[in-house]
Formats: sequence, C-alpha cells, structure tokens
Amino acid sequence: MFFSTITLGGFRNLIDAKVDTCGKNIFLVGPNGQGKTNFLEAVYFCSYASSFRNAKDSEVICKGKEECFVRADFFDIYDKVLTVGIRDGKKVISLDDRNLLDRKELLSVVSSIVFCHGDLDFVSGTSERRRWFFDQNICLYDPLYLDALRRYKKILKSRNILLKQIIEGKNSGVLDVVDPQLAEYGLQLMKKREEEIDFFSDVFNSVYEKVSGISGIKVKYKQSWKSDSIDGVVTELRENRSKEIALGQTRTGPHRDNYIFIRNSTEYVNTASTGQKRLLALILRVAQALRCFEMTKKEPILLLDDVLLELDGEKRKNFLSFLPPYRQAFYTFLPEEPFEQYRNDNTIVYDVREGKLVYESDR
Repeated sequence: MFFSTITLGGFRNLIDAKVDTCGKNIFLVGPNGQGKTNFLEAVYFCSYASSFRNAKDSEVICKGKEECFVRADFFDIYDKVLTVGIRDGKKVISLDDRNLLDRKELLSVVSSIVFCHGDLDFVSGTSERRRWFFDQNICLYDPLYLDALRRYKKILKSRNILLKQIIEGKNSGVLDVVDPQLAEYGLQLMKKREEEIDFFSDVFNSVYEKVSGISGIKVKYKQSWKSDSIDGVVTELRENRSKEIALGQTRTGPHRDNYIFIRNSTEYVNTASTGQKRLLALILRVAQALRCFEMTKKEPILLLDDVLLELDGEKRKNFLSFLPPYRQAFYTFLPEEPFEQYRNDNTIVYDVREGKLVYESDR
C-alpha cells in the first residue's frame, strides 16, 4: 500500500489541491498552526473515515463550506482510488467507485498508525483511553473482534436504559434476558484481550528496553469480571444488580476493565518521569505497528506528528532505528528542527504555510 497522491477538498484549513506523495518519506515542515497536522489527519481520515483528534465530522469541514473529501490514489497489487468524504452530514466512502457501506471494510484496505501528543493519554490518562488503544490494536487485524465489540456496546447501551427504567418501576424482569447476552459477548472480548496482551507485552518490552535501556516492563490486562463462564458472569451481575439499579448504569464488564504497566511488581507509571511516560506512549505505537504487520503481513503507513521534538539526540536516534517496517511515513517538523539529518533519496519535503503545501524545489 503506497499513497501516490492525496487530493484534498474542503478539509480543515488545507487548500484544495492534489498533492504528490510518491515517496517513502514525506516531510511536512512549517511553524505551528499552518496545517501540518491537518494533512496527517486527512491521511488518517482516508484510512479510517474518522479523525485521530476525536473531532466531530462537522469539525473537519473547512469553515464556510458544507462538505469535504479526501481522495487517495494508491498502489496495492494494482492502482486503486479510495475516497472518503462528508456530504449532507453523512460519510461517503468509495473504493474504485464502489461504495463501502461499513467503515470496517477500510481495515482490509490500509492500516495507518499515528504517533501524536495525545497518545500520552494511553499511559497516564483514563482507563477508557487505554481500553480504546488496545481495542484498536486488535481491530486492526481481527474484524471478528470489532463485530463482538459492537454487539457488546449495543447490548450494554440497552441494559443501561433498562436499569434506569427499573428505577421508574418498568421492565424489572428483562435483565434476566439481557444479562446472558452481555456475558456472552463480554467474555469473547475478554478472551481475545487476554490472548493478545501476552504477545503485545513481549513486543513492547523488547523495544522499550532497546530504546530506553530500562528492562522488565510488562503490560497487564485487569478485568472486572471474576468468572470465565456465562453462568458465572450472570451470577456476578445479579449480585451487583441492586447497586447498578440505584446508579442507573452497568458497573462491571469489559467496558470497565483496565491495562497497567508493571515493573518489579509495581505500577511503573506512578514513578516514571514525564520523559519516560512520553517514550512509553511512542513505543506503544511502535509495538502496535509491529503487531499489525506480524498479523496482516502488510506494512502500515506511519503518521508521526512532532514525535521527535521531545526526545534528546540519543533517544531520537534509537527511536528511529526501531521504527517498524513501513510502506510509507509522513512526518511533521518545525523549521528549526534538524530534519535534514533524517532525509534520504526517497524523501519528499513540503513547506506548509497557511494550509498550502509547497514542494521544496518550488520554493
């Protein structure tokens, strides 16, 4: 998978244009606030029909316009065209003029791994953000997990509605029907998470030690259900029912589970410096890309948003040397950064100013 051109229309502050991206490494150089990250977001949007900034669809449309699109011309066995847009408030996705009805279909087309400042949430943020990361990690190569996750969330939403209705004296017996369904799909998620975390943790620990010199860090999955059978989980849910009815929400299950970083039997994040936490976040993405490549045999596209800025020279060098195999990489740099040190014969450099990308030789 190799993006040869990216065509923009009404996306953020970016000037409508067809951008040549026919290089292994694409450097976007410019001051803050000019559109570098917006271009990475456009590539990501074309990969997953969503924003890595958790932006609403309406927020990626340029002010003053009513719709937007990103078109990617790429090569994967043969030339293809992928277009993702927003029209009349709805997403429109097509591959070679064939409409894709489910964003899930994009997962088999291209995998983009983004490295950005928000990734620090996966280390020191809420358990919800860590669950999101590890769920995404599995979904990149296992569409059946995504199906189970969707079904679980749908049943969970229905159960929470029922809990609120029971307070009002309605539907008191329906939980006995819903709970086994919640247990069935929840256990599917838990089993897959347990299987995946062992492989992921080994990959993560190996890379983190080589880059930082710190060894013995493991990623552990902490589940809130104690039982591993449907009947056992249903019993747990029944035991907690009175508390959950009072609160109006389901308090246990995969949607409440957590992931923690352990070193020497203690939580590493509690004692790690800011720099060590930042490196943890970066290596999480490296491990994700390695795991994705291992499972799909497809080299991902990397999107690296100012990730080298906070690393010292030695860690910067180590980090770049341990980047996973990739088909193409897009980097953002400030003008004062030594980006010239990282370029090679297969690098395209764009100067980004006020949403316009200017090819280096045209400046």
